[in-house]
Amino acid sequence: MNKGMATAAKKEGRTQQAASGLFASPGKRNAVLSLSLAVATLALYNPVNQHPFINYDDDRYVTENPHVRAGLSAETVSWAFTSTEQANWHPLTWLSHALDCQLFRLNASGHHLTSLLIHVVNAVLLFLLLVSATGRAGPSLFVAALFALHPINVESVAWVAERKNVLCTLFFLLTIGAYGRYARKPEWKRYLPVAILFACGLMAKPMVITLPFVLLLLDYWPLGRAKGSPAGIGVPQASWGKLIWEKVPLLALSAASAVITMTVQRAGGSIRSATQFSFGGRLENSLLAYGMYLWKAIWPLRLAPFYPHSGDSLAVWKLAASAVLLVAVTTLALRSRSKPYLLAGWLFFLGTLVPTIGLVQVGDQAMADRYAYIPLIGVFVMIVWAASDLAGEAKIPLAAGVLAAGCVLLALATVTYRQIGYWKSSYDLWSHTLAVTGRNFVAENNLGGALLMEGKPDAAYPHFESAARINSQDPMSHANMGAYLQEHGRVREALAQYDATIRLTSDRGLLASTYANQGTAYLELGDFAKARDSYERALHENANQFNAYLGLGRLLEQEGNLEEAITNYTRSVELRPTDEGYIFLGHALEKANRLPEALAAYREALKISPDSADAQQAADALAAKMR
Repeated sequence: MNKGMATAAKKEGRTQQAASGLFASPGKRNAVLSLSLAVATLALYNPVNQHPFINYDDDRYVTENPHVRAGLSAETVSWAFTSTEQANWHPLTWLSHALDCQLFRLNASGHHLTSLLIHVVNAVLLFLLLVSATGRAGPSLFVAALFALHPINVESVAWVAERKNVLCTLFFLLTIGAYGRYARKPEWKRYLPVAILFACGLMAKPMVITLPFVLLLLDYWPLGRAKGSPAGIGVPQASWGKLIWEKVPLLALSAASAVITMTVQRAGGSIRSATQFSFGGRLENSLLAYGMYLWKAIWPLRLAPFYPHSGDSLAVWKLAASAVLLVAVTTLALRSRSKPYLLAGWLFFLGTLVPTIGLVQVGDQAMADRYAYIPLIGVFVMIVWAASDLAGEAKIPLAAGVLAAGCVLLALATVTYRQIGYWKSSYDLWSHTLAVTGRNFVAENNLGGALLMEGKPDAAYPHFESAARINSQDPMSHANMGAYLQEHGRVREALAQYDATIRLTSDRGLLASTYANQGTAYLELGDFAKARDSYERALHENANQFNAYLGLGRLLEQEGNLEEAITNYTRSVELRPTDEGYIFLGHALEKANRLPEALAAYREALKISPDSADAQQAADALAAKMR
């Protein structure tokens, strides 16, 4: 053992001796530290439990997803394992959202609480895994606290639609725990839980696809399973060839997940072609993103849920700075043989980011805070273990080290608390995003959407126009402008925007909603044939497009086919209860002389919109008629 490691071990021993008066055993010590970590994380993130859903995928994942809203059932389970919605195959994520709906309905507080609790469990698991593998409680706790309290992880916790991130990390850490048990006594009965938990992680989010390679890193440090690696925790050692061979079943799961993911995302239009972002542009962006993740780990300010991709126009100095940083850290890690945690932590960071670094571009973002949720664990280990060893070599008093660590955590917690506040509403989130990013068409669109939800369409429209100016190929801005124009009676202009949306997107959800709006526009113009065609196209893209059923109901009612109209209206309000839907249903039922049912429909409309004059007048008139 080298001098630095020996000093650190002595320091850790002094720490444990000092704690012996407080903790009768390591098990009790770990329990108390775990509880303290959990309480601190819950206290910091408590405001998120009062936050609403936001207008960024929360609708598609929860609030407007009929399968999820139905709760857990055999039908929901079947759908979850066969669905490719959101251009992803992640059945366990769907089921977790469905369970929340079963328990909390559409009370956002419950959904946020679930994500927060999973994050807390992840932090505690990380601490327990590190202390079990290294025997060093102090550094292990500090790494777990950095993970729990760092501002860059707010996005993964505060965003309901990003449940998949915290959930897949839970299975990632559980898999590592099972692997540690297997490493102590390799046998197939202990290997099976490793494979099962890894499969669960892939079914929560395929981002954990690199886990087999992570396990090889752990074989090097801290487990010390590989022959020639630094001494570990006393597990049986084996050759690198044998260690690689035993990962083959896990690699097969990774390969299967990769095929499924690529197939689903290509079908969903999420994978951008080289004409959207050239390979050179993607490579440059990946290089810069690595440097930016490191920078945000150290200086976590100006965080946002969406960072626009710069394409082929990145500044040379930024690329050079990122390249120099990456080369410098890589060189340091390779040369520091006496500090194996540097190489293990660095390769962990580099490797776990590969699926999301952007070489295969998915979506329009240059990078995303959520992508760093797992990878930065490696960087935290590097920093904390190096600082601990340096403090030991410099003979810095334990109290001074604890004070310094406390100051770092307090500073991070302060920034995290402020970052959590930006997620208290869609308006606050996207206003902040526009303030800290430039030329952000997604933020413009979503800020406009937030203003629409606040009943300010005239304030929203300029943001939609700005989004279209920034990115003329953005289908969402055209769809939003179309909806505004249609609402303001400019139907033919709206149709031109819907045509642009349909031409620019392959997203089935957006296509369905656009076709439905297009159908209503044609209906207003009296072109019933085109209206019917648009509604049918909408239902082809999404069989649960509620307003397509509403539009078809109106067409059928005009044709005098009341029973089929009632069927379509009923399906519409089942999918999404709206006052408009219940009013149309009430009118059709009244025409069919089903008066009690009609009155019930009007009253449902009033429950949704108590101030609806149309619903109130219809209900009063029908009640008087029935008397």
